[in-house]
Amino acid sequence: MKIVKTHLLTAGIAVGLVAGAAGSAGAQTIKIGDINSYTRLPGHTVPYRRGAVLAIEQINKSGGVMGKKLELISRDDKGKPGEAVKVAQELFLREKVVLVSGSLFSHVGLAISAWAKRNKRLYIAAEPLADALVWSRGNKYTFRLRPSTYMQAAMLAAEAAKIKKAKRWAPIAPNYAYGKDAVAAFQKVLKKLRPDVTFVGAQWPGLFKIDAGAEVQALAKAKPDAIYNVTFGSDLAKFVREGKLRGLFKGRLVVGLLTGEPEYLDPLKGEAPEGWLVTGYPWYEIKANDHATFVRDYQARWKDYPRIGSIVGYNTMLAIHAMLKKASSTDTEKMVAAMRGLKFKTPSGPIMFRAIDHQSTMGAWVGWTKLVNGKGKMINWKYLDGAGYLPSDAEVRKMRK
Repeated sequence: MKIVKTHLLTAGIAVGLVAGAAGSAGAQTIKIGDINSYTRLPGHTVPYRRGAVLAIEQINKSGGVMGKKLELISRDDKGKPGEAVKVAQELFLREKVVLVSGSLFSHVGLAISAWAKRNKRLYIAAEPLADALVWSRGNKYTFRLRPSTYMQAAMLAAEAAKIKKAKRWAPIAPNYAYGKDAVAAFQKVLKKLRPDVTFVGAQWPGLFKIDAGAEVQALAKAKPDAIYNVTFGSDLAKFVREGKLRGLFKGRLVVGLLTGEPEYLDPLKGEAPEGWLVTGYPWYEIKANDHATFVRDYQARWKDYPRIGSIVGYNTMLAIHAMLKKASSTDTEKMVAAMRGLKFKTPSGPIMFRAIDHQSTMGAWVGWTKLVNGKGKMINWKYLDGAGYLPSDAEVRKMRK
């Protein structure tokens, strides 16, 4: 198994393999397994790992936990569920990690979660957004940090419901778990708030296989008042370019899940869409003291600005640190018990992992896109606490049967 450093250098991005005491091992450190799609989507996963490394370096500088330093051992899952399961096994058997964390793609996260359940190993899913991860397919050993697809879609739906002229909606989303969840959640919440809306002409391109011209043409033919976009990465860039060229967005409200995140907005440069309602990460305007300190430290360490992945990676390691302090043990069952109801502070505010479903209350930033000096940014944004956009205990119990 090649180490992640090799893969990242191949991608032209140099990030160290281990965060911890140089050359330390075994009893001197607590090893944390990190699994992510480093070669498949480095624009998102490398910032994630940089945030995680920064947090571990700071934790170790302040004394570590239980008299030991933390050590991050990373592996690349190549965006494939089978590879993710393979490296999870290798991390526990060969590297002797006490838990695994990370992951980006929903189908990969679901595969690791199922493996964690079978093998009774703790898995802290940082970024997979599929609702099933903690609800219909949730289990004792899986916890998720990022606000789920349902949570972020509900935030956008609540804002979209205020725009009375948007009654006829056309969604476009990648044809896999995350995309399907995103559309279903948005429809459910919006129709509850606005019974007068209808959904038409849904488009389901394959992930990273979008035929943007055909999709834009099909959406235009449906004659919607508004579009709900769930595409991201290279699919988003192609969709935005074709949509602008063919006038699809003119006079229409467009809501974009994740579109405001720097990982996806920044590469568009001057082609970034304007006037879209989005979830994202306006790191350049968040003035809270803890966040300002995080940005300063991140920029000093990496000579780069943070992305959403950066703060998710940072918060994931803060969660692990808080859990280990609470558990005072690396025994899996004791760590799982400590994760349930865990509360800790982060640069994005206080977070708790709900005991009933293992979903954290981390929130998201919601605002509008605008071109500023030839670059897409978020304006008129606000941070919404995830605790206000979670299903009730009764709903969770039905989903987790």
